[in-house]
Amino acid sequence: MDKKASRRRRAVKARASIKRLGANRLTIHRTPSHIYAQVFSADGATVMASASTLDPEVRKALAGAHTGNSSAAVAVGKAIGERATAAGVTKVAFDRSGFKYHGRVKALADAAREAGLQF
Repeated sequence: MDKKASRRRRAVKARASIKRLGANRLTIHRTPSHIYAQVFSADGATVMASASTLDPEVRKALAGAHTGNSSAAVAVGKAIGERATAAGVTKVAFDRSGFKYHGRVKALADAAREAGLQF
């Protein structure tokens, strides 16, 4: 099993347990250049809030810095936390898409918690 297959297997297992919970889901995806975050409704049909390093507001906060580092992840975490609370979502389940919980993933999660999301 290669690295990508292992990550996808972890993601499927986590999403199955989140589905059993019936909670709104904060899901992330990271690439070497960017990081993306979305808050889905409990049924998974509606995106309630989203943020990424491609958003103009987040890019302004980064002031031309590299978008694939931990400071960019903090900016995205802050943005997703603010947008989700504005949409009326405060409690979510964190879906890290099989990525290990360290580095940029941890930075985004901590910033989202500071911005008002509970998970």
